[in-house]
Amino acid sequence: MSDIPPLPLKPIPMKDRISMIFIQYGQVDVLDGAFVVIDQTGVRTHIPVGSVACLMLEPGTRVSHAAIKLASTVGTLLVWVGEAGVRLYASGQPGGARADRLLYQAKLALDDNLRLKVVRKMYALRFNEEPPQRRSIDQLRGIEGARVREIYRLLAKQYGIQWNGRKYDVRDWEKGDVVNQCLSAATSCLYGITEAAVLAAGYAPAIGFIHTGKPLSFVYDIADIFKFDSVVPLAFRIAAKKPLHPDREVRLACRDLFRSSHILEKIIPTIEDILAAGEIKPPEIPDESVPPAIPNPEAIGDEGHRTK
Repeated sequence: MSDIPPLPLKPIPMKDRISMIFIQYGQVDVLDGAFVVIDQTGVRTHIPVGSVACLMLEPGTRVSHAAIKLASTVGTLLVWVGEAGVRLYASGQPGGARADRLLYQAKLALDDNLRLKVVRKMYALRFNEEPPQRRSIDQLRGIEGARVREIYRLLAKQYGIQWNGRKYDVRDWEKGDVVNQCLSAATSCLYGITEAAVLAAGYAPAIGFIHTGKPLSFVYDIADIFKFDSVVPLAFRIAAKKPLHPDREVRLACRDLFRSSHILEKIIPTIEDILAAGEIKPPEIPDESVPPAIPNPEAIGDEGHRTK
């Protein structure tokens, strides 16, 4: 039996995956070929890693080299987050996995005219209307900010919540009020699956258009398109109930919302639609380019999977 080679791993497309799983106080490892979490008492919990978009690793979690290798192979993003998932420290698959996609994205971001076209498309998708004509990116950002503040105010009024603005301290989770705790937990969940989708599509999380200068600028750009139709109203609804454990309530609700809304089916097509607004084609492969010495095997996963 030892001479039989293992079956090749076949990652499934991102749109068909479970959105996320949170892991806390456990050792993540690969035992008997399975991806498992072992708690302090030695109990093993199997995780179908190839069918999960991202694993959110909270404080108290340790990960083996074998587990990271398997997660990378099947295209599952590992995200190291803070207490209650309100701060992202690192992710397990930096950059993008397709050079042509990265060059395409970078070309759109570096050209002021092309970037403005992309930003206008983001605005149109977010607010379901065309943005004002002859406005710069900074002006559109200001208009967007004012509209976002008004949306927060209206949601707070709808759910009978006292609203003092979007305020939170990433170093002190308990310092924020309940509604801000709920919003932080909800957006953290959305950012996790959005980053997984951005990477699966072969793009770079850091090359943003509205947001810039951050490791997850493009993730924030894309997540903002879905935020106010999904996790933000959910966060206000849960906050209105004054839950004892707002982070847990929000996570469970986000998981169910992501499943029922099929959001993972929408993110990658939305990315492609947004970048297409630049009206340019991805760069052609140069004639003098040298093919890889050891080509990667074809897989059925998304374009950005490392096995592709």
